[in-house]
Amino acid sequence: MPEVEAFIDRYVTELRSGTAAVFAGAGLSVNSGYVNWAELLRDIAAELGLDVDRETNLVAVAQYHFNERQNRSDINQKLVDEFSLGHKVNENQRILAQLPIHNYWTTNYDRMIEKALEENGKVVDRKFNVSHLKKTVRNRDAIVYKMHGDVEDPEHAVLTKDDYEGYFREREPFVTALAGDLVSKTFLFIGFSFTDPNIDYILSRIRVVLNKQPKTHYCFLRREARKPREKLADYEYRKRQQSFFVKDLARIGIRAVMVDEYPDITRILLAIEARYRSQTVFISGSAFDFDPWAPDDAADLIESLADRLIRKQLTLVSGFGLGVGPSVIAGALQTIQRQPQRYSRDQLQTFPFPVASTLRPQRERLYTAHREHIIEKAGIAIFLFGNNRDANGNVALAKGVREEFQIAKRMGLHIIAVGSTGWVAREISERMAADVRQRSKAFQKAHAVAANEDVSVEETVSAVMTMLDEYRKM
Repeated sequence: MPEVEAFIDRYVTELRSGTAAVFAGAGLSVNSGYVNWAELLRDIAAELGLDVDRETNLVAVAQYHFNERQNRSDINQKLVDEFSLGHKVNENQRILAQLPIHNYWTTNYDRMIEKALEENGKVVDRKFNVSHLKKTVRNRDAIVYKMHGDVEDPEHAVLTKDDYEGYFREREPFVTALAGDLVSKTFLFIGFSFTDPNIDYILSRIRVVLNKQPKTHYCFLRREARKPREKLADYEYRKRQQSFFVKDLARIGIRAVMVDEYPDITRILLAIEARYRSQTVFISGSAFDFDPWAPDDAADLIESLADRLIRKQLTLVSGFGLGVGPSVIAGALQTIQRQPQRYSRDQLQTFPFPVASTLRPQRERLYTAHREHIIEKAGIAIFLFGNNRDANGNVALAKGVREEFQIAKRMGLHIIAVGSTGWVAREISERMAADVRQRSKAFQKAHAVAANEDVSVEETVSAVMTMLDEYRKM
């Protein structure tokens, strides 16, 4: 749908600029097996003779229990029991953790966001009380602001009306930090019901401060569907309620991305991940010998290709392969330095291979892990040449480039092999013949041109860009 496509494009743009953020509610953790607020308080409400399904203000239920018992030990224990570790990261959490998001906000007590980030190899700075805001975890990749506390410290978790009413006094630095992010970043609210009075207050104040023109944020919202045997009038009433709710969200700067069912959210997140990765191109190749190309023509090919990719506002990642890496850097930097206001040095990311271990098995494992780390950043892989010298000093097919092809295939990258450069690239080009036949006529023609040694540098580069453009439209 057009509105979903527009959202995906906008959020990918924010990801590329480093201004995307996430606000997660309880719904994000449901598929990991955690309870929602109603289930958390079901037994607590029953002790009071209340039916949680008939209550609309669950914060009040928690407060009623405290008023009756004059302590919150039962609620605290319930928090520990329900939100302890042991659950698996779900697909939505996994996708969000893989995206280049730096700031995560949540009202959840569980640690699933942190777990997803750590499983993705990221260093997490977790903040669930005011004292944490004064400290910084070194080399952090992401900050997780847990504005209602953490299961580790249930005594100070925000649960009752007393906690909410005192929030702006006790946790004012969280309010300030969130307000700053809401002004400077684009949030995606996921699994969040917008019943939290503190969040509503913060959003409303920001709207007033910004002269009723707040920054646009997004949320996922499921369309109301008619229930089995539900009266039509009741269904129409709920639809009307939702319509007013959506308009009120827009008033405070939150645009609803409507879905028909919750699995649609996962499909949209996967589309965001794919669209973002398609903006990053991995260039694989090594060349001790440039045959069948003359060295100068080979350098011209690689530099021209890097130049075109940068001018398309794409990001290049490379492992600095022998004979190929220097030309990638030269072509990209020349373009970036000519127009630094338009192109960014962040568009070029090189990852030279680490100093090898003296033991071959250790070195191979080290190189494989390094290749996986590089390739997982991209959505498209371009293969050039692919040779090096073997132990006897002879020119041979590069096993590392072959391995990069296998990793790229396993990770689902789109593959472009410039067969005319020979060696492993030609091998890959021929292996891809069956896949190429499933593409458009223009793609098939471009693949043939890129495999032809008798065409010019310009024609070869144009053919590669034709294939790349078709992949990016998928």
